[in-house]
Amino acid sequence: MTDRPQPPSPLTGPGTGTGTGTGGTTAPLTRIIRDTLDRLRAFDRHRPRAWDTAVTAFWVVAAVLDYTSGGWRNVAHDDVTAPEFLVLLMSLGFSLPLLWRRTHPVAVLLLMAPVSVVNIWTGAVVQAALLQLIPVFQIVLRSSLRTVGSAALLFVVPVLAGGVRIPAAWGQEVVSYVWGLVFVVLLGIAVRTRREYTEALVERAHRLEHERDQQARLAAAAERTRIAREMHDIIGHNLSVITGLADGGAYAARKNPERAGQALEAIGTTSRQALAELRRLLGVLRDDHPDADRTPQPTLDELAPLIDRVRRAGLPVHLELNGDPLQASLTPGRQLTVYRVIQEALTNTLKHATGPTSATVTLTRSRTHLDTHITDTGTGAELGTTAGTTTGTIAVTEEAPLPAQGIMGMRERAALYDGTLEAGPLPDHGGWQIRLRLPLEDTHQ
Repeated sequence: MTDRPQPPSPLTGPGTGTGTGTGGTTAPLTRIIRDTLDRLRAFDRHRPRAWDTAVTAFWVVAAVLDYTSGGWRNVAHDDVTAPEFLVLLMSLGFSLPLLWRRTHPVAVLLLMAPVSVVNIWTGAVVQAALLQLIPVFQIVLRSSLRTVGSAALLFVVPVLAGGVRIPAAWGQEVVSYVWGLVFVVLLGIAVRTRREYTEALVERAHRLEHERDQQARLAAAAERTRIAREMHDIIGHNLSVITGLADGGAYAARKNPERAGQALEAIGTTSRQALAELRRLLGVLRDDHPDADRTPQPTLDELAPLIDRVRRAGLPVHLELNGDPLQASLTPGRQLTVYRVIQEALTNTLKHATGPTSATVTLTRSRTHLDTHITDTGTGAELGTTAGTTTGTIAVTEEAPLPAQGIMGMRERAALYDGTLEAGPLPDHGGWQIRLRLPLEDTHQ
């Protein structure tokens, strides 16, 4: 059976040893005392009844020895009227109830009170009467201030009554009992304060540990979401382009082998780029990979190659730049957001638009914001239905996925940088539009 670990003492600094380490600076005697106390506390926690029985037996034996040796006569008054058997009963009455001192301290003190009255009134003054301070100590540790005051009165009143009965007792019993009571109350307050302080430290440590685990779980969930978003953008876009190129190449192979060869070459280029982006993303996740590429993800400088790949897949794309947006003061994360939104929008056009389709990407830089507007002229398919996707000469039949997930991911990206994103059909015809508005890096909102 192992002991429950004890919390660190608030009185010891970080440089003190615990008695188990090799580099501690605790004195050997202090270490021995501390280890002994820890073992006693562990035994008390695991076997409280055995500990209570041992403590009670010790004080019973001490009280009986005080009676049999006649030691009680050294402090008894000359006019003592208590017979021998009554002294023995009083000694047992003060010691035997200690078995319940921790579970019912108030009841134990009430049981001892009549014995204390008889003890003082007869003038025997057995020394076992001081055992009343043990339940008083337990009351101070566990009870309210009002209960402590009542226990103190229950202890003092018999002594004061004895002082009235025997005036000589004032100089000996009354003063010693009162001073003993004050000492025990102060000791109980000190122990209780230290215990509550230690429990508060332990509770705070547990709370901080729980908050740390919760923060770790939240960070892991956020990281999983970010990785899923990146994987969606990388795989979804490139596979859509590859699918379009493959279908176009198969269509052109019968009439124009040269165009089919160009399609296969574009498929290889797109596949290699997708693999490179996946390796870069997965390499960052591997802590044991010292050569992982931790450079930023695609930026606006790679926007032109993206549009070229989409064009090769069969979707005509027109790019408009207003206000020199490629030189806008944007962080790599914001540039990645713009890049991924354009990539997702064009991928959705490839996958979901029907009929002859073209797309327009417009980037406009103002004094405070970078606006991105992506439109297409296709007719969107119904959600969850089989749609024929036609881009130029490419025809694909597939189960149209729900585009809401992609739009949600784009909105999450925009929200990371205090941006806004609007998505919906064009008002004039059956096309679709995406509007992204991001503040520049040096703009504070």
